[in-house]
Amino acid sequence: MATQKKKRKRDIEKNYPVKQFVKKLRRLADCIEQGKKFQIQVAGERVSIPATAVINIEHERSDSSEELEFQLKWLFNK
Repeated sequence: MATQKKKRKRDIEKNYPVKQFVKKLRRLADCIEQGKKFQIQVAGERVSIPATAVINIEHERSDSSEELEFQLKWLFNK
């Protein structure tokens, strides 16, 4: 039985030009709609999001800014 490599902790925020961001969002929406996994590369690392990922939207506000996050969360296969 193959052992799975332990994943390192990571907290990356990557900015994209509008056209690239829109392209990624469209691919993501298509995968969600079709019940398929989604793969994306972020800052040199390939990430595979299963079709069973939980999707939520988070909104944060402070005195000087606001933030809206579209989140997908899933558990690692151990």
